[in-house]
Amino acid sequence: MENKAGEVTMKKVRRLRAMGSLCRQQAAYNPAKRGRLIAEAEYWERLAEAELTVHFKECNADVDGWRWSTIAAA
Repeated sequence: MENKAGEVTMKKVRRLRAMGSLCRQQAAYNPAKRGRLIAEAEYWERLAEAELTVHFKECNADVDGWRWSTIAAA
């Protein structure tokens, strides 16, 4: 189950980063909208980072919970 959740998270992160990349590419070819497009690219990157942060906190919580329950049982 964990692996499937990780795959879904990574797929979502790739899509979010692709959106940021597209915005940066458009900014390179459209100087009139450059500022807005760069800001939008940063928005997509922040969403990707937030998604990764949540995923790794959940992973670490599972590991930490397992360690503590194993130690408490001993």
